[in-house]
Amino acid sequence: MALENLSDKLAGVFKRLRSRGRITESDVKSAMREVRLALLEADVNYKVAKDFTNTVTEKCIGANVMESLTAPQTVIKIVKEELTALMGSEQARLKTANRIPTVIMMCGLQGSGKTTHSAKLAKYLKAQGHRPLLAACDIYRPAAIEQLKVVGAAVGAPVFELGTEKPEIIAKKAVAYARDYGHDYLILDTAGRLHIDTELMDELKRITETVEVNDILLVIDSMVGQDAVNIAKAFNDILEIDGVILTKLDGDTRGGAALSVKAVTGKPIMFTGVGEKLDELDEFHPDRMASRILGMGDVLSLIEKVESEIDEKKAEEAAKRLEENKFDMNDLLEQFAQIKKMGSLKNILSMLPGMDRQLRDVDIDDRQMLRVEAIIKSMTKKEKSHPDILNASRKRRIAAGAGVKVEDVNRLLKQYDQMKKMFKQMNSKSAKRKMLRGMGGFPGGPGNFGF
Repeated sequence: MALENLSDKLAGVFKRLRSRGRITESDVKSAMREVRLALLEADVNYKVAKDFTNTVTEKCIGANVMESLTAPQTVIKIVKEELTALMGSEQARLKTANRIPTVIMMCGLQGSGKTTHSAKLAKYLKAQGHRPLLAACDIYRPAAIEQLKVVGAAVGAPVFELGTEKPEIIAKKAVAYARDYGHDYLILDTAGRLHIDTELMDELKRITETVEVNDILLVIDSMVGQDAVNIAKAFNDILEIDGVILTKLDGDTRGGAALSVKAVTGKPIMFTGVGEKLDELDEFHPDRMASRILGMGDVLSLIEKVESEIDEKKAEEAAKRLEENKFDMNDLLEQFAQIKKMGSLKNILSMLPGMDRQLRDVDIDDRQMLRVEAIIKSMTKKEKSHPDILNASRKRRIAAGAGVKVEDVNRLLKQYDQMKKMFKQMNSKSAKRKMLRGMGGFPGGPGNFGF
C-alpha cells in the first residue's frame, strides 16, 4: 500500500500512547513531533505537515482529552479526522454537462501516464453506464495516436483522430462527432512535455478557449514525490485544474503527494492509479485513505469491489447448488473466474482491518489460482461433476496434464471436501448465501486453495 512507511511509524506512535493509559499535554506534543517527522519522511510538504500537527495538538489540548481514560483513542480519532480533512473531506466527483458531451481534458507532463489513464477513465465511465469517446490530441509524441487506439480498443471505447491537425481543431470536431453519435463523455488526451513551458500551456489554453471543457484533470506520477505537488501547483496557477489523478499510488512507499495536493492547490485528488491493468483505477475517498494509513483497513471499498465485480446471479446459483449438495468442480472453476475480476488477492485482502501490515512480507502469488484452475481443467467432464470417482491413476493423469504433483491434486480435493463440510454445518440459508456472495462465491475465500 502507498504510504506504508508512514502507516508503520504512526502505528508505533499510537502504540506508545496507548501503553500510557492517561496521557499528558507533554505526551501529545511529543507524539505530534514524531508524527511531523514521519510526515516529512513520507515527502509531505513541510508547511502542510507543520500545520497538520499544530491543528491536531490544539484540538487534543483544547478538548481536554488528557483527562479521559480513552485519551489515546481520542487522539487517534482526531488524527483520522484531520487526515481526512487534509485530503479533501469528501469525495470529489466529475461534473456533468447540461448538453452532451461532458468534456474532460487530461493534461500532465510527458510520461505521467495520460494516455493509459484516459483509457482507464473511459473504462470507469463505461462501467457507470456511459458511452465515452476518446480524442487523440497529442500530435507530437511518436505513436501516441496508435497507443490511444490500442488502449481504447482494449476498453471498448472508440477513438476520434485527425492525424496532425491542430489539437484545438481536433477537440472541436470531436465534440461535434460525440454529439452526432451519442457519446455522453469526451476525453481529450493531450500532449505533454518534459517540463512545464509556455508552448505547452498555450496549447492547452487554446483547447479550453475552443471547446467548453467541464473538467481539467491533471495526471501526476506519485513516484516523483514532492515534485508532484509543485507540478500540480504550476498547472493549477495557469490552467485552473479541477482535479488530480495520482498514478502509481500502489507502489510508492512515500506518496506524500496524496496528503499535500489538496492543501497546496485547493484541488482534490479524484482518482488514483493502483496498477498497470486498465481496470485498476480507483475513486479517491479521503476518509478511506485516512483509515488505511492508520491501519484500519478499507472495508467499504472492498464491499463496493465485490458488489461491482461479482455476478450476483451466479453467486445465488452456486449457493443453491451447495444447498442441494450439487456443487462440483465446474462451480468452483466459475467462482475462481469471479474472484479474478476483483484483481490481486493481496490487494483485496489488504483492505481488511489490520491485514495490510500482516500481508506486507507475505508472498501471495496469484499464479496459485492458475494452478488450481489448471488442475480442474485437466479433469474430464464426468470427473468435474463427480470428483469422488478420482482414483490414483486418474489423479496421476490430471497432475501430468496440469503440470503439478499428485499431492497438489489431493490437496485441492481435500480443501474442496472441507469447504462442503463447512457449508453443511451452517444453519441459516441466508448466512450461506451471504457468505458465498461476500467471499466471491465460495467459503473461506480464494486463499484457501493455494499451494
